[in-house]
Amino acid sequence: QVQLVESGGGLVQTGGSLRLSCAASGSILSINFISWYRQAPGKQREWVASIKGGVKTYTDTVKGRFTISRDNAKNTVYLQMNSLKPDDTAVYYCLQLGGSWGQGTQVTVSS
Repeated sequence: QVQLVESGGGLVQTGGSLRLSCAASGSILSINFISWYRQAPGKQREWVASIKGGVKTYTDTVKGRFTISRDNAKNTVYLQMNSLKPDDTAVYYCLQLGGSWGQGTQVTVSS
């Protein structure tokens, strides 16, 4: 199975932007459904966004601010995050159906 590795997190001020990357160890052409999740300190992991074929879906709290996309040529799925808020602070993970959780990438939004 193709392994996914997250990167791109960091520290940003409120209102700032980050682009997270989910790089695959092989071709992602066979992966039709990839999602981003996040886990804030002391909270359960929650779903953020998914891309299935050409269809993109988002949790309500990030609609209009986050954009999920994929670049098959680079075997990478992205999560563009704009207008970041302190509540977006979390470890972000990407996951394919039937896959396992990776290390994630930390996003910290300062107020």
